[in-house]
Amino acid sequence: MTQDASPPESDAPAEPFPALTAEIDPRLLEILVCPVTHGRLDYDREKAELVSQGARLAYPIRDGVPIMLPEEARTLEA
Repeated sequence: MTQDASPPESDAPAEPFPALTAEIDPRLLEILVCPVTHGRLDYDREKAELVSQGARLAYPIRDGVPIMLPEEARTLEA
């Protein structure tokens, strides 16, 4: 008799922001700047993003790594 190797289904919702489990090194935050404005970035822990108010962009953090490409950034609303 063979058993099904798939995990049991769960009714629990998937974690909405899986990157939240990874923290970013505070020393890295001190040296990173926006690649567009060269200005400072604010860390939004809840959304796992580095926010440039000057460029109105939010750069994602994936698996603890900031993705500092403007084409990967989310545009902030006015």
